[in-house]
Amino acid sequence: MNSPRLSSSVALVAGAASLVLALAACGSDTSTSSASTPSVAEVVTSSVTEPATDASSCPTAAPEAAGPPEWTQPGATGSVAVTGSTDTAAPVVTVTAPFSVTETQVQTLQAGDGPVVADTATVSVCYMGVNGRDGSVFDSSYERGAPVEFPLDGVVPGFQKAIAGQKVGSTVAVAMTSADGYPNGQPAAGIQPGDSLIFAIKILDAS
Repeated sequence: MNSPRLSSSVALVAGAASLVLALAACGSDTSTSSASTPSVAEVVTSSVTEPATDASSCPTAAPEAAGPPEWTQPGATGSVAVTGSTDTAAPVVTVTAPFSVTETQVQTLQAGDGPVVADTATVSVCYMGVNGRDGSVFDSSYERGAPVEFPLDGVVPGFQKAIAGQKVGSTVAVAMTSADGYPNGQPAAGIQPGDSLIFAIKILDAS
């Protein structure tokens, strides 16, 4: 899964380190690993910081074997299938592109047993962000092997909807509308106006 090849879907696993943005924030299918792209740590918010502790990390390895997805979501166009991360492997997001949704969809993949995350909490998460238009990974903290920390009231609405109300320890997937992401696009991340975005998220901590 680490080298591009033509297939019937866009299977995406975290790979290389990401570039950082200065500002806050397919019909034919290809199997690929995530490439060097802008960091959603800067795309979703201007308040992201690396956690001071290295007690937590994000797994960088691809799953050894592909099992059935934990969530399959048809869209207004296309579809997406998501398998969340584990303690040893990054998530897999498989897109039949172009994928789009008319309403943001949130799915708990594996429920955690920690406290419920408030909508104004500061959270530490691992995440992978995928563009539904072409199935490309535009950023992944799994690539870097380190979580990011940010306040939920400083991110795009779709990211907040995905995390608020979940329990710490949960893995979550969200397919968000352009309105809940970047209605005007985010060119430095390759996001165009109207693009639906998919995130696979692991909630490590909240305060």
